[in-house]
Amino acid sequence: MVKTETIKWGIIGCGNVTEVKSGPAYQKEEGFEVLAVMRRNREKLEDYAKRHKIPRFYTNADDLIYDKDIDAIYIATPPDSHKFYGLKVAEVGKICCIEKPMASSYADSLEIYNAFKGKNIPLFIAYYRRSLPRFNKIKQWLDDGVIGEIRHVRWHLSKPPNQLDIGQGYNWRTDAKIAPGGYFDDLASHGLDLFIYLLGNIVEASGIATNQLGLYTAKDAIIGNWLHENGATGQGSWNFGSHQREDKVEVFGSTGKISFSIFNEEPIILVNSKGEEKLEIPNPIHIQEFHVSNMRNHLIGTKSHPSSGSSGLHTSWVMDKILGVL
Repeated sequence: MVKTETIKWGIIGCGNVTEVKSGPAYQKEEGFEVLAVMRRNREKLEDYAKRHKIPRFYTNADDLIYDKDIDAIYIATPPDSHKFYGLKVAEVGKICCIEKPMASSYADSLEIYNAFKGKNIPLFIAYYRRSLPRFNKIKQWLDDGVIGEIRHVRWHLSKPPNQLDIGQGYNWRTDAKIAPGGYFDDLASHGLDLFIYLLGNIVEASGIATNQLGLYTAKDAIIGNWLHENGATGQGSWNFGSHQREDKVEVFGSTGKISFSIFNEEPIILVNSKGEEKLEIPNPIHIQEFHVSNMRNHLIGTKSHPSSGSSGLHTSWVMDKILGVL
């Protein structure tokens, strides 16, 4: 599908992620227009539409999905509703981008993928790190062989429980019905998807998931192991009850190592026979800017987007394998 005219977008769910991270990126992209937004709370919806100068707003998702003037829909709701809305969008035949993770399970992700594939409709997943310059610099290094053959990738992510966790207030991110892996679903999904982008598909994965704190229904401590198709091994540990926040990735090669953070804008560090190199590559204010631009490039036929329905589906499979669901 090649579309050269202005593509009019509707956004389902206008919460925090769309305030700065994504919404303005769609509005600023040449050839894109955000025509409408949807949220059930009318007061918050009208406030959002007014502040962001969006002309149409709906409290019913069907009204937005079936709006004949809308060409594409961005689903920015919690993952338990992604399948419900995604299948509706596929049914009407509109371009779609779904927030990550693709859905609450691999099974739901597969249904979404098949619905869009069956109609040959473009489907994107908002794993925007695949489009960020800092991670594409790492990919360039790896592709250029600056650390030789890739042997292993290791990631540790931990953080203390926040006040909402401690007070046992409601948070969809820790509700097992919405996010079975808890913060793993929300946060680890970004890194796992990035490793697949950097190192290739994963052919085997397993893990252990448990709840150590008893503060909520979802898992809060997960470890995982996996094997990439190129033979590189992977190891991850994610703990959401630790004493401090830590986010460190190390990619080990036959002749060097690359270290970086998934979420922090720390320098990326290359160590090989030439010595040590540190690069600071800041993210844009609207962090989905390059992801959105790549969607536009894909839709006009100039460049394939790195985060598609098929890649998002594969990440969902890996997550469920680590969680022991598959």
